[in-house]
Amino acid sequence: MAKRVTIVDVAREAGVSVMTVSRAINNKDGISEATRLRIKAIAEELGYRPSDIARSLVIDRTGTIGLVVMDNSNPFYSEVARGVEHEAYARGYNVFLCNTEEDPEREFTVLRSLEEKRVDGVILCTPRLDEDMLQTALKQHAAVVMINRRLPGQKFGSVVLNDERGGQLATEHLLSRGHKNIGFLAGPKRSSASPRRAKGYRAALEAAGITPRPEWEQHCIPMVATAREEACNLIMRQLELTAIFCFNDLCAVGALQACATLGRRVPDDVAIVGYDDIPLAELVTPALTTCHIPKYEIGSQAMQLLLNHINGCEEACEDVVIEPELIIRASAP
Repeated sequence: MAKRVTIVDVAREAGVSVMTVSRAINNKDGISEATRLRIKAIAEELGYRPSDIARSLVIDRTGTIGLVVMDNSNPFYSEVARGVEHEAYARGYNVFLCNTEEDPEREFTVLRSLEEKRVDGVILCTPRLDEDMLQTALKQHAAVVMINRRLPGQKFGSVVLNDERGGQLATEHLLSRGHKNIGFLAGPKRSSASPRRAKGYRAALEAAGITPRPEWEQHCIPMVATAREEACNLIMRQLELTAIFCFNDLCAVGALQACATLGRRVPDDVAIVGYDDIPLAELVTPALTTCHIPKYEIGSQAMQLLLNHINGCEEACEDVVIEPELIIRASAP
């Protein structure tokens, strides 16, 4: 294995001090332009690459950010990550992608680890930690942006979905198709988005003169297998349901499978509406009616907010609100 070229090697070859090489490489004052160009040419010829660690100690930045997601197998998070990484790369940043698998303890550990790595900032996507633990975990991070959650008194920006409106849109659509007994396959109890979608769902029912019933709601982990099981439980327990609004599209796919298992036709016996509009929503049969969320744009805007924060811009503390759009397909035409 070839020996790594160091700044000492460049200094020896150029016949100058290590400090002079450092000034040349980092474009600092104190040397002539001719000397700077000669040293850079020698460094390039030798294949010298400055140490990111050493440079970070000088400029107090590492050129890295942490992106914490709950489940990177969920297409929602992978598309958000794509938006973050594209914007980060364009601005010269590298991204540490950290998956917590919906585990709050792991989320706390990941945030502490990113702090130790001295990342310049953190984007936290739909965190599951409770308020106090999240405040503690974020205390030492200089720049933070959260996606789809806010903390009381927070001094950083967020990109938030109008989930209450999304819950209303989905439920109003089902009501407009004549459904009155509408269930809600809710997200995890620790989710901050699920209560907002539930609020919109209940508000739409009440506006139509229908009293929301707690037994029409069922929590589940947003994975197809667990959603299938919980949807089966909900449908068998509440035989009067003719429609189900689901926390996200993975839950909706689980509900489709539950209906197939129970011999219920979709949409003839049970109409189903999802949320997020992941690519799978168009590929399943029947294709999912769902609320479209611009996931890539969420990631891109979150990274822009984080860079504003890192660079001390006033816009860093702004909230960006994302509005959902109902996409009508065959599962609830």
